Amino acid sequence: MLATSRLPRIHRLKRFTAATLIPVEDWELLSRWRTGDRSAGSTLLARYLDLLARFFRNKVRSDDDVADLVSDALLACSQGRDSIREVKSFRSYLFGVAYRTLRHYYRRRNKRARERDDFLDCCVDDLGEQPSASRILGRREEAQLLLRALRTIRLEYQLVLEMSFFEGLSGREIGEALDMPTATVHTRLRRGKEHLAAAVERLASSPELRRSTMSGLQTWARDLRESLGRLD
Repeated sequence: MLATSRLPRIHRLKRFTAATLIPVEDWELLSRWRTGDRSAGSTLLARYLDLLARFFRNKVRSDDDVADLVSDALLACSQGRDSIREVKSFRSYLFGVAYRTLRHYYRRRNKRARERDDFLDCCVDDLGEQPSASRILGRREEAQLLLRALRTIRLEYQLVLEMSFFEGLSGREIGEALDMPTATVHTRLRRGKEHLAAAVERLASSPELRRSTMSGLQTWARDLRESLGRLD
């Protein structure tokens, strides 16, 4: 098992970009990492830094918190790498780690989350988290509205919608990450879109903005993907 002090630091991992990573399958890199190849571990984790940043950024209040949570998730992944089983993609496994890291963060910081059996019943706004809007300033109004609306719906819906919109995960992959049946994921996606539509209608400054936001969800999600996924 990799000791905590040997976990590749984020600033070291950031030098591995999508353009420079050798296209080796995740599972091959994981296998090499398990046998002591630290560079394989660095390469594997570097592939998913942006993914982790996107996962946390619209759910916590500051970029410092995002960086801390990414580090915590990477450490948990490192410590559990020898026990990864029964998942079809490393990405799904990593999302599962990120989900558990977020749950621990909320229960540590928020009395309301601690008092509830399931923190997924809460929404980001209810928990007092107000993520910084600095990264989306200058983006289209529709993209900004989509991000705000996602924060106002229950986390059980926000999580699956963002995994679908931002990462393109299938229902099966989301189910693996969140440890739930695929049918349940599809139900949450359907209900989540209904709650999102209601939130957009409530928050939109005009009917035209509401219509353009809901008719172009995939476009605005792509617009947000890059800005939410940088660790800088």
